[in-house]
Amino acid sequence: MALSSLTDMNSATTSSGNLTLLSHLLLAVGANDGAELATAPRVTQTLRAGIGQSLAAYGPQDLQELWNLANSHHVILRAFPGLYRLMLAEGNDSVAWVEQAMEKERQRIDHALSFLAPICEALGEAGDVLVIKSLDHWPDLGNDLDLYSNAAGSDIISIMANRFGAKLDERSWGDRLANKFNFVVPGLPELVEVHVARLGQTGEQVALTDSLVQWSRTAQFGTHSFRVPAPENRLLISTLQRMYRHFYLRLCDIVDTARLVESNAVDYSRLQSIARTAGLWDGCATYLTLVSGYVKSYRGEGLSLPPLVTDSARFGGHQMQFKKKFLRIPIFPQAAGLYASEWKRLLLNGELENTFRLSLLPGLAAAAALEFKLTGSDKGIW
Repeated sequence: MALSSLTDMNSATTSSGNLTLLSHLLLAVGANDGAELATAPRVTQTLRAGIGQSLAAYGPQDLQELWNLANSHHVILRAFPGLYRLMLAEGNDSVAWVEQAMEKERQRIDHALSFLAPICEALGEAGDVLVIKSLDHWPDLGNDLDLYSNAAGSDIISIMANRFGAKLDERSWGDRLANKFNFVVPGLPELVEVHVARLGQTGEQVALTDSLVQWSRTAQFGTHSFRVPAPENRLLISTLQRMYRHFYLRLCDIVDTARLVESNAVDYSRLQSIARTAGLWDGCATYLTLVSGYVKSYRGEGLSLPPLVTDSARFGGHQMQFKKKFLRIPIFPQAAGLYASEWKRLLLNGELENTFRLSLLPGLAAAAALEFKLTGSDKGIW
């Protein structure tokens, strides 16, 4: 996974060059989000000069492509401040464009949170409500607003329709299996996605939901407070999404996870206990190891992970490839092996319904792949 060289970064018009540039901007500063890029401990003079040389070749179209990649990886408000400071110091004429891009993103996020807060409050009347995934990227925000609720689905639909005029988006086969609903809310560009009492691509995970609610906490985001998962559950939800559904990592996943690990907020014994019960421990350990390996490729050292994590990882970062905008994880045999471990654990737990749900995943994935090949879209299936 040799993506960190200055040669790659100086390939300004390539996606890999943009990925490398964003990775340096994010990981050279590290956990100290407010550090000045020029004086951050990990930024050598050579690296600073390399970034400056790369940016000098960027025209308007190149900057737009950089923004597109940063947007896909949900890192605009974490990568662009360093980009702005460096361009300002270099006297780059495009600095105003970067400033405007950041302001536009801040406005989008403020607008989304102004909807999210009353939606959470209203749904809280019917059951427990947590914001999952979307706020992990703070101060960035995902493209959807993801919630978990243990309320009845009918109550959620009624509240969303009557209080906010929301309409249900078309549900795919995967949505129905996962027991999740997507709502289109007037005036809100982002979809509101509510996972109801289940997690996982086929809704196979119910073992996680009790701890998800029990260990949740309230956190401040801007001027709003939201109930969010504990660090251990955050990592397991990320693991489910990255290692068992999408099979790729984004820069936001790497930065989010690195920040969480470096904050010393993770109880690894608790994490291992919940993950093993759910059949996700191998996947979680592998996910953390992949993140650590990527961090090491830019900092020279990885995350400080305990042996119980590193000894359980199935494979490392050399298996990932940057392709189609993301860091891809091989499905065969790597991801398939993780799927088999989850299936086996659910079966041994006696969770026959959940085992059956998970058994439908290969067929669902095959149908989605076929539909995508025929029509260019897997909408309605995946």
